[in-house]
Amino acid sequence: MQLSTKHLLGIKNLTAEDISLILSTSQQFKEVLQRPVKKVPSLREVTVVNLFYENSTRTRISFELAEKRLSADIINFTASASSAAKGETLLDTVNNILSMKVDLVVMRHSASGAPHFLAEHIPAAIVNAGDGINEHPTQALLDAFSIQEKTGSLAGRKVALIGDIMHSRVAQSNIYLLKKMGASVVVCGPPTLIPKYISQALGVDVSYNLRETLEWCDVANVLRIQLERQNQVLFSSLREYNLAYGIGKELLDSLHKDVVIMHPGPINRGVELNSDVADSKQSIILQQVENGVAVRMAVLYLLSGRSVAK
Repeated sequence: MQLSTKHLLGIKNLTAEDISLILSTSQQFKEVLQRPVKKVPSLREVTVVNLFYENSTRTRISFELAEKRLSADIINFTASASSAAKGETLLDTVNNILSMKVDLVVMRHSASGAPHFLAEHIPAAIVNAGDGINEHPTQALLDAFSIQEKTGSLAGRKVALIGDIMHSRVAQSNIYLLKKMGASVVVCGPPTLIPKYISQALGVDVSYNLRETLEWCDVANVLRIQLERQNQVLFSSLREYNLAYGIGKELLDSLHKDVVIMHPGPINRGVELNSDVADSKQSIILQQVENGVAVRMAVLYLLSGRSVAK
């Protein structure tokens, strides 16, 4: 079996069959990661460039580890330490890298649509590792894998995305994926952090009441307040935000059900999540990090042209 697309530019472009294939392949690679010898020769002779124009820790390390586990040859590129800082264009940079016979490009960029631009101009397969406030497909895939692993299924699950929906590429990718796979989605947060037409545009319900949302959902994916993307004041203070929309253990314990807690990281402790929740048994945040390597191994493997036997 193979993906229906050459690139992973976003969840919006994937079919439900593509998503299922990535998730099932991820399970195979997770089993590999449990072995004493965690390295496989699946991408030997394949060259991957990590093209990061935007700061990243978790995503970059996760991709690098996935590439090493697959035995790929790796080129790491950081914009601040390259000719891009001297004014070289994105296309010139990539063409120079491609002259080194690169097969896959993993790209993170602050401009929405940058990976799509590259996909139109170069022959290598592109993996979008986050573009502006557009999409972050591998985060949504690892979130879905983690939900499926924890609860047994995506279909029929009630998932709440809580926090800064306005500036979150994670939220958009999660909404596309969860709806394609049969889950129900509610977004929750202050009115100033939820896009005005999100209900009509993406077909999700909107809530401004945290307690009601938590009582409804099976899984709460709590998103970071992205102050660096906000060009105006959208709420009074971080303390006020925590009082209204922060999740603490006292609140969780007062619910009539157990809710699975997720977070794509990095966590603003004491803002969107208190430490007693982030580190609790209901949290699967560390499992998300672990699953991220397996999911990214699956994506790289499938985009390299290797087919998976039925």
